Amino acid sequence: MEWTREERYQSLESYPKVAYDALLEQTAASPYRQNFHIQPPTGLLNDPNGFAYFNGQYHLFYQWFPLGPVHGLKYWYHTVSDDLATFKNAGVAIRPDTEYDSHGAYSGSGIVVEDTLKLIYTGNHRTEDWERIPYQMVATMHKDGTITKDETPIINGPHAGFTDHFRDPKVWYENDCYYAVIGAQRFDETGTIVVYQSEDLKSWSFVSELKTEYTDFGYMWECPDYFELNGKDVLLFCPQGIDKYEDKYWNIYQSGYVLGSLNKATFEMTHGEFIELDHGFDFYAPQTTLDKDGNRILVGWMGLPDTGYPTDKEGWAHCLTIPRVLTIEDDKLRQRPVPSLQSLRGEVETAEGYATKKNIKLHPYEGTQYELIVDVLDNDSTEFYIELRVSKKESTMITYNKAERRVTLDRFDSGLLPEGVDGYSRSVVLDEALTQMQMFVDTSSIEIFLNDGEKVMTTRIFSSPEAKGIRTSTESGQVYFKFTKYELRGANE
Repeated sequence: MEWTREERYQSLESYPKVAYDALLEQTAASPYRQNFHIQPPTGLLNDPNGFAYFNGQYHLFYQWFPLGPVHGLKYWYHTVSDDLATFKNAGVAIRPDTEYDSHGAYSGSGIVVEDTLKLIYTGNHRTEDWERIPYQMVATMHKDGTITKDETPIINGPHAGFTDHFRDPKVWYENDCYYAVIGAQRFDETGTIVVYQSEDLKSWSFVSELKTEYTDFGYMWECPDYFELNGKDVLLFCPQGIDKYEDKYWNIYQSGYVLGSLNKATFEMTHGEFIELDHGFDFYAPQTTLDKDGNRILVGWMGLPDTGYPTDKEGWAHCLTIPRVLTIEDDKLRQRPVPSLQSLRGEVETAEGYATKKNIKLHPYEGTQYELIVDVLDNDSTEFYIELRVSKKESTMITYNKAERRVTLDRFDSGLLPEGVDGYSRSVVLDEALTQMQMFVDTSSIEIFLNDGEKVMTTRIFSSPEAKGIRTSTESGQVYFKFTKYELRGANE
């Protein structure tokens, strides 16, 4: 279905209630609705926004176009959690209802200031000639849950030398000053990040570009995030327009980080190479915050722009990843599922035994919503295979090549496939031999944590309801496995 400009920019408030109720029913009837992931009530979900711990709860917002599975007039939708495992829907938080965000309340971040949560975001405005003007805006969530907007932007338009691709502010407080990093595009159509500062969150001044060694690395950098972790400076960003190389950069757009040291006087960063955060098919626009205990938590969009998904025909698209705890160990970033997800565990099944060249179906192991931990206790195979969501015609294949330490995720036979995706498999090479896989399988997604969070692979799958089996085998030789499988109860509205 082709959407006209008028359809993409119709507001929820002007949409007939009977039509929206029908869309709600259509979405709820989808066989691909998730069990323990945040997903939209209708329409399209994309970037996580405003992630913060405030007033005794976690507040996580996301970009939302309510009227269909396309990028249209964006709202901020609000979810709330006590523990980062279960989330409740709290409804629309920010509406595109002013001159400055007339064509969408775009992405941004949250920061607690005294007894309020400040939500700093990009307002998207279009002129009559369809020229874009980005404004950086502030909305305030009060303790009673109400949200008010500042009447005027804190930053008007892009800074000199940059195009109208100027968005996604991430704000933090340090040394009696507020700082913001904003994704930007130079006039020569290369991507970068710019830095602003303020003493009061109202009056902001341009500082400089955040200087890295990547001076010509894609045409736009989206969703920047900066933080300190374990004595290191971490810069997350999403470069668009990177050519694939060997196992790297196969998705249409990338999400990753550099690790090093940021000079706060000059905003020059010395750092290592850009490393992708996730090596699966569906991951973009991550955002982090600190939990109540000071741990750095990441959530990403489990989807990508400019990609068609099977649920588009059902009037909705996308979800968010499970929250992940970030640490730096041996100068590398690790991602682990938040421990509170263990509260979702129900019935447990365990098994130990050898996998050989013959296909072995794990019985009674099966399901569509579970956590599966595979410990590799002894591996004499050249290559072994774990298959999830198996039926007579379907299978999602995970392959481990021992000599190369290469893990490959293949969804050629997973069921319905997204459109506009390059290839059927994604691969990553591990630093050490594979000893464990922790996998979170939901109705239409799989998140794989390799070697206690050394690498992660995230993908959407759209298998039939009867694809429930789990199977293992080897190319040659044998592997001694321990399998631990937990049924996972529903976590979200």
